[in-house]
Amino acid sequence: MSISVPTPRTTTAPEPLVPDVIVPLPAADGSRPHLPVLRGPGVYPAQRDTWLLADVLARELLAASPTRRRVLELCAGAGALSLVAAGVPGTDVTAVDVSRRALVSAWANARRLGRRVRLHRGDLTAPVVGKRYDLVVSNPPYVPAADASLPTRGAMRAFDGGPDGRTVIDRVIDSAPRVLAPGGCLLLVHSAINGVGTTLEKLAAHGLDADVAARCEHPFGPVFTARAAWLEQRGLIEPGQRTEELVVVRARRPLVAAARGSVEDTTDLVRVSGPVPAVQER
Repeated sequence: MSISVPTPRTTTAPEPLVPDVIVPLPAADGSRPHLPVLRGPGVYPAQRDTWLLADVLARELLAASPTRRRVLELCAGAGALSLVAAGVPGTDVTAVDVSRRALVSAWANARRLGRRVRLHRGDLTAPVVGKRYDLVVSNPPYVPAADASLPTRGAMRAFDGGPDGRTVIDRVIDSAPRVLAPGGCLLLVHSAINGVGTTLEKLAAHGLDADVAARCEHPFGPVFTARAAWLEQRGLIEPGQRTEELVVVRARRPLVAAARGSVEDTTDLVRVSGPVPAVQER
């Protein structure tokens, strides 16, 4: 499934529903929704982790070269991050999700807001093999679940991430480097409960330079709250813990190929600034 949502053409410029770029940008803490996002049943609601990641995404895009802003969103859901990216001038945005309902929601949101987003149904980077992107962004399912098998339907499909919550996180880490352009950047959000150190180590194993771009402490949502006793039994949280730290990890593909000791093609790059300072929920 591939859908391109064009920006509507009118004889007179309509009043924008939301501003394309908000300046100055507030602190990266996820406390401010960037835009209104509608969703169908079973589609992940845009919430604190979404907007924390969007805060960092907006900064990366605004610091990037205007001619090189190719963005890929994996596990797109209702397309909130794609919509934020598409509001920045010069972006070329693609969103991928396995859920038909998610893509319908993303299509409706893009059409409603008049933002151009290319939609693909498929498994992570499978629909875009052979393409390269300057920014890959993802908010994958990361709530630890008793069942190692990921659900293929229902509301928990957007939440469950396997016994340690890392099943989809690790697949994103393994697949994203294949579509990153030289100098390209992966932005990934998840809970500190999933293990930030593990994420940084796995990204480094793929040759990416990784760091924590933003973080915030947040109360458990209904899903984490319902599983709190089980999480305590597993040792994933402390007894009585009812908050989690949300973390945005940033990983950049170096311009220099360390293994070959040579400089890679630099004609297709995004140049970005330094680190960013530090609803229904999961």
